[in-house]
Amino acid sequence: MGIQDIIEGKKQWRAHVARVKTLPPDYQIVYKEMQKYLFKVGPVDLAEGPLLSGIVDFFEEGAASGKGVLELIGDDVAAFCDGLIKDSPTYADIYQESISGQSGTAGK
Repeated sequence: MGIQDIIEGKKQWRAHVARVKTLPPDYQIVYKEMQKYLFKVGPVDLAEGPLLSGIVDFFEEGAASGKGVLELIGDDVAAFCDGLIKDSPTYADIYQESISGQSGTAGK
């Protein structure tokens, strides 16, 4: 990864954060909780994948239609996040495989 890649990544992240800041306050709170949860659970492709920007897209559409954030995702934020990453291998899966000696089961 070169310096240009790092700079471009920072620009993209700043643009992403700016989009989050335009959401209504309740959406911002839920997004930040989802982000913390996803960073903790650790889907392997979280940084490169479209998951976080897809959530912002989904929230922007919901806010534009006048829906509350919990109308979109339900009362259990963690369950909603788990549903989003159910087929994605996580760092926890990889760690579990490494200590159990199994291979090739992450994300299944």
